[in-house]
Amino acid sequence: MLVRELSDGTEIDQVLLVREVEVRQKRDGGEFLKLALGDRTGRVSAMIWDGAAELQAHIRPGVPIRVIGRYADHPRYGAQITVRALRRPAEGTFAIADLLDGPPRQAELMEADLRALVATVRDPHLAQLLDRLVGPAARTWERFREAPAAKLYHQAYRHGLLEHSLSVGEAVHAMSATFPGIDHDVAVTGAILHDIGKLDAYASDGMRIEMTDAGRLQGEIVLGYTRVREAIESIDAFPPDRAEAVLHIILSHHGTLEHGSPVVPCTREATLVHFADNLGGRLGSFDRLEKELPAGERWTAFDRALGGACYFPGGRDAADARAVQALQGPEAAENAA
Repeated sequence: MLVRELSDGTEIDQVLLVREVEVRQKRDGGEFLKLALGDRTGRVSAMIWDGAAELQAHIRPGVPIRVIGRYADHPRYGAQITVRALRRPAEGTFAIADLLDGPPRQAELMEADLRALVATVRDPHLAQLLDRLVGPAARTWERFREAPAAKLYHQAYRHGLLEHSLSVGEAVHAMSATFPGIDHDVAVTGAILHDIGKLDAYASDGMRIEMTDAGRLQGEIVLGYTRVREAIESIDAFPPDRAEAVLHIILSHHGTLEHGSPVVPCTREATLVHFADNLGGRLGSFDRLEKELPAGERWTAFDRALGGACYFPGGRDAADARAVQALQGPEAAENAA
């Protein structure tokens, strides 16, 4: 049974992936464990009320575990599993691909689209900058291709950074032809590179995503600014005004000071990238919630990232049909149409 198929009162005995482990304190001073467990369709909280000290050493993020317990939709605390027992899963009783989330499109297709998007940048210095950071021979390319885009809310999985950067870049490419006064090459370069600091802010082994020390101490914006600035300085005669324009996009893409940007967007290009990035992140949250949508349901529960519930008119069946088409490629979508 998939996580999205769990319903109130379901007795479960299945393998799930440990996403997070948190030790909490009971009112009597004792300890309990709160886990985040998941599979490719979503995540669910799980509570272990007894034996926390003994079990903590054996439960680690990124480890598959057999969970025996009961799933219930608590009126105050929401959906969660009360765990009666944990076991080490027997070999051959689960497929790791069923436990890991991922993008709806193959990485090879997204890489081809990124190469096509980069080719639209005609400015030789900006094209050289992109080649140094995300070109096929770049030292950072494989990490960029594999990295997640976030730890939790959107594209928090392998290839997530590629998926998010591509979607923001393609949106900026399209909109730069609609709104006057926008420098297409600066905007698209900034869009592709806006989150490159996440290469240093997150560490992932494909099973779990963690913040690095540098990510905690400096933040992904500073790390991205530093990486892009160093690349710019390694390119001969890089125009200072182009450097400032791209670096401003990196620094301001969160949009406001309270959201972590040291400066707010002050140019057309930075403003466009910020709103495209924000839109991409919010729609990515819709993708996450749609994957978790139980069969027969059209409304989700309240989501903190979006500040409300989400409505999916087609329900679970429509989401599954789109996912199959995306994995099969554009030809399948054309045939289905």
